[in-house]
Amino acid sequence: MAGKRNSTITKFILLGFSEFPKLTLVLFLIFLGIYLMTVSWNVGLITLIRMDSHLHTPMYFFLSNLSLLDICYVSTIAPRMLSDFFKKQKFISFTGCTMQYFFSSLGLTECCLLATMAYDRYAAICNPLLYTAIMSPNLCMQTVAGSCITGFFGSLIQLCALLRLHFCGPNVINHFFCDLPQLLILSCSDTSFFQIMTFVLTVIFGLTSVLVIMISYGYIVATILKITSAEGRSKAFNTCASHLTAVTLFFGSGIFVYMYPNSGDSLSQNKLASVLYTVIIPMLNPLIYSLRNKEIKDALNRWKKRIFSWCY
Repeated sequence: MAGKRNSTITKFILLGFSEFPKLTLVLFLIFLGIYLMTVSWNVGLITLIRMDSHLHTPMYFFLSNLSLLDICYVSTIAPRMLSDFFKKQKFISFTGCTMQYFFSSLGLTECCLLATMAYDRYAAICNPLLYTAIMSPNLCMQTVAGSCITGFFGSLIQLCALLRLHFCGPNVINHFFCDLPQLLILSCSDTSFFQIMTFVLTVIFGLTSVLVIMISYGYIVATILKITSAEGRSKAFNTCASHLTAVTLFFGSGIFVYMYPNSGDSLSQNKLASVLYTVIIPMLNPLIYSLRNKEIKDALNRWKKRIFSWCY
């Protein structure tokens, strides 16, 4: 906290999308629509999973938690971004910046949760007879709780280090939220330790999660190729393809933002990539997991019939 007390900067200016002044209203409506769809689709998916007993399995338990995580994730960024569209002075206090930075704990939690979902698919496809024993309700609860706790403490370490950085100007952030790379550029302190710590956390969370996912799907692909039934192969492939699509989008955009050099020419590209993983992916996840999922389609049809019978 000493760094905060000694800083001459108490407020930052978020440029947001000010480089497109003629598109302010259009961008506002687009992002508002995306945010509303994200919340409604994820809430709808959570409600369907909770209400339909056929979906009370570990896979959909993790999926409902991913939807809840995505709602929290996008809600830490989108409301502030939307309110800034029509502000002449887009100020945010240092405290507000650090509070907004808590979205990183949700991102780290999602890394762990995606790895857990990959392991769940491995257990279901490679060990179907032992699946219910391996993925017991207690283990499912423990892995979700462990993902949240691990993500929180990983983010807390970064936040404590961030509070020790000194900011003496300039205070203009070329972004729509207080993202780590842009804050490091503005710091007057030596950020080498912070960068090393961030690299270590990236290895622990990012590479470990990717490694677990790759190993799990290596076994899954080998098992799918041994399935003689075309229908069985198709069902297993559709489930895994949905998860791999979500994983590729999330980790791909994150790697681009946090591993790509933050030169002046790349700031706009990083901003667009940030839109992908902070706003677009939380909206796409329920669609990715639902469009080719027969069990969710069947659940929707069952509830449509029930609602129709209630009405008539």
